[in-house]
Order: sequence, then C-alpha cells, then structure tokens
Amino acid sequence: MSGRILVIDDEPQITRVLRAALTAQSFDVRTANDPEEGLRLFREWLPDLVVTDLMMPGISGVEVCRAIRSTSSTPVLVLSVRDHERSKVEALDAGADDYVTKPFSIQELLARVRAHLRRAPERTASALEAGDFVVDVTAHTITVQGKPIHLTPKEFDLLAHLARHAGKVMTHRALLTAVWGAQSAHQPEYLRVFVGQLRKKLESETGRQYIQTEPWVGYRFIPEGWSGSEE
Repeated sequence: MSGRILVIDDEPQITRVLRAALTAQSFDVRTANDPEEGLRLFREWLPDLVVTDLMMPGISGVEVCRAIRSTSSTPVLVLSVRDHERSKVEALDAGADDYVTKPFSIQELLARVRAHLRRAPERTASALEAGDFVVDVTAHTITVQGKPIHLTPKEFDLLAHLARHAGKVMTHRALLTAVWGAQSAHQPEYLRVFVGQLRKKLESETGRQYIQTEPWVGYRFIPEGWSGSEE
C-alpha cells in the first residue's frame, strides 16, 4: 500500500519514529513539529491521511482537525496521551476519524492507517437506494429526498453501512468493526458521537429521525418509504 501521510506532532522523537515506521511501509511521509507548519503542508502537499497530536502549543490538534475538515474530507487520525472519553469525543466532534492513545503500538497505528486508506477504493461498488436515500459510493455522496447531505468520511461510511442493512438491528460491535476496524470494537464512544452527528444533519434537512436506538444492542436505520423486511 502507498499514499501520502502528513504527521503533525510537537515532539521531534514522535515524528522521527512515525516517519521511519511509515516510510518502511512504502508511504510517502512529511512531518511538522509545529501545527501552523503542518496546516501549511496540508494545503500545499494534499496528503491522503493526516496523523496529528491532540495537545500542542499554539494551535491544538482539535483546531487542526477543524481547519482540515472545513475544506477537506481527508482522514484524520489523532494521537494523545489522555485516555479520557471527553477528549476522544472532543476530537471526534472536531472531525477526527480515529483516535489512538499514547503510548501506542506502532503495529496498531499502522493497522489503523492501512484501514483508513483502504476504505477509499472500497467505495467503488454500485450505488444503492434505501427508501428516500440514495448512496452513491463511487461519487462518495448521499442524498435524502433528493437533497445532498454533507458528511465527513466516517459519517459517510457509517450511514452507508446502515443503509446497506436498512431495517435491521446493527449491533454496536458490528458497526464499530465495519466502520473503524476490529481494533475499535470496544470503543462505543465513536458510535455515540457519530450517530449524534448524523441525526443532527439528517434532522436539519428533513425534520425526521432515521436512526433508531435499540437500547443496549445497537441501532436500526429506517429510511422513509423503505419497504424491505428484516431478515
């Protein structure tokens, strides 16, 4: 696998280690120890994925995520020494796609990087319709009642997976594994944040809540006009 990866971290030791590990896997890597320099590289170099620290002087990783997400759907993987749910939620709310806590395993980080980069070509399957939803996986767009919905990459992946299984109860574990990978199967905060974001965006466009909570189990997606039956 190949691709351009930008690493932003104010600790030179971290950027050196990540550059060596990612370069050894045939990735083209650039690093920045200053978040402002990182954002400049992002705009000029157009990487395929960004790895950024959460706590940095000046501009925080959360602000980096917001800046990237305001103009791009490039996957963002956040690193932080803090293992609080609140910090994870803050990063995910800012547009991050994934979260790894320091100290981390290089092999785990590489697995997550590969998983995010793999998902782009996986979106080349044919478009699908589910009630009033049309999911175009080639163009990476979703429309509801004929209106396009602006989604981040992970929001798209989650809603597309729910749409493929419209009417069925999808467990927390199944959704986490399908969208974030097996290594995230026990991190339900991802789902709480992203389902909340999807509900807000869908309800603002249609006034209807399409994603139902199945207490202690998972979620069920019921598009308007859907006529299938649960298996």
